[in-house]
Amino acid sequence: MHTLVIRNVRPMGGEATSVMIREGRIAGYGQEVEGGAETLDGGGAIMIPGLVEAHTHMDKTLLGMGWYRNEVGPRLIDKIENERMQRRVLGIDPARQSARQAVLAASLGTTHIRTHVDVDTEVGVAGIEGVLETRERYRDMIDIELVAFPQSGMLIRPGTVELMDRALQLGAQVVGGLDPAAIDRDPKGHLDAVFGLAERHGVPVDIHLHEPAELGAFSMELIIERTKALGLQGKVTISHAFCLGMADQDYVAALIDALAEARIHILTTAPASRPAPAVKRLVEAGIVVAAGTDGVRDTWGPYNNPDMLERAVLVGLRNNLRRDDEVALALDTCTHGGARMMGLDDYGLNTGDRADLVLVEGETLADAVVSRRPRRMVLKGGKVIARDGVALFEAP
Repeated sequence: MHTLVIRNVRPMGGEATSVMIREGRIAGYGQEVEGGAETLDGGGAIMIPGLVEAHTHMDKTLLGMGWYRNEVGPRLIDKIENERMQRRVLGIDPARQSARQAVLAASLGTTHIRTHVDVDTEVGVAGIEGVLETRERYRDMIDIELVAFPQSGMLIRPGTVELMDRALQLGAQVVGGLDPAAIDRDPKGHLDAVFGLAERHGVPVDIHLHEPAELGAFSMELIIERTKALGLQGKVTISHAFCLGMADQDYVAALIDALAEARIHILTTAPASRPAPAVKRLVEAGIVVAAGTDGVRDTWGPYNNPDMLERAVLVGLRNNLRRDDEVALALDTCTHGGARMMGLDDYGLNTGDRADLVLVEGETLADAVVSRRPRRMVLKGGKVIARDGVALFEAP
C-alpha cells in the first residue's frame, strides 16, 4: 500500500501541517510518518484542490502550431464559418492539439477539464475521436469530460442530430447546445433535440447561450421549463449566459430565482467585452457558478492560456471582487464550483477525498491567486504529475 506524506503545507492558506496520502486519497493530516512512507517537503506552500477547467475547446486550440493571423469578421457566425474552413486549411489534428492543451493545463494545476468538442456535418465525429484518444492517453494525469457540441448548429445542418447521437455512443458524456433562437432559429426544435438526446443517453446538458438581453432570457426560460419538466434539476448548465448581464435588473432577478429553483448551473468565462452574470449575486442565490477559459489561442482569438488561477483573477476583475474573501470566491469558481457543476465525487481537501492537489506559492491564499507563480507541485490521485510549472508528461 503506497503512502505519501507531504510535510509543511498550508491547506487553503491555513496553519502548516503534513498531509498523508494513501492509495491516491487523503488519509489525514498531522499524523506521524508511517514506516516506509515516501515523504516530500511542501516548503510552506499553500495547498488547494486541483483546479477545474469547466469550459474549453481542446479540439481546436492552435497551441504549438505557430501564429495564426486573425482577420475574422465581428459576428458570431463569422467566427463559426471561418473556423470550419481553417480546420481544413491549417490541418488541426484534434488528438494532437487536445494533448498539447492537456499537458499545459496539468502543468498549471488543472486536474479536471470539461471540453466542448465540435460535431458537425463536415468534421463528423473526428474531433470526438481525437479527444477521446487524448483522454485515454493522459488518464493518469488529468480527467477529461467531453461535451458533444454542435458549434455550427443542428437543425440548420441536417444530419447533425444523428452525429450528436453517434458522439454520445462513442463516449461523450454531456450533450451540448448552442443559441437555440439565434443560430438554429427554432428554439423549440433545438431544445427538443438537445433534451431528447440527454434523455436517451442519460447524460447532463450544457448549452452555450450567447444570445443577449431579452432574446437570451427567452431561451433561458425555455431551458428552465425543460429542466423542470424532465426532472433534470442539477444536471443542466448554461454556459456564458450573457443575458444575465442585461440592463433590466428586475428581469434578471426573476431569472436568477428561476435558475436557483431549477438548480441550473452557470458557467462564466468572465468576458471583458460582453455583459456577464454577476458571480457573487448568483452564488448568494444558491446557484453553482463555475469558470472556464473557453477557446485557447484558436481561430476565434489570440488570447487565453489554460491557467485557472489566471481565470480566477479575471473572474475577480470582471466582478469587482477585491476583498480577500472575495478573491477566495473567485478561486472557488475555478475549484469547487467547477467540481459541483461536473458532479465530481470525493473532490476537495477532506479526509477520504481524492488526492488531486496543487501546491501554490503565496503569503496568503489571495496572494497566491493574484501572483500566479509557477505551481510548485501538482498531484493527481496522489501521484506527482508536475513540478515547478513543468509537467512530468510530454506533449506531442
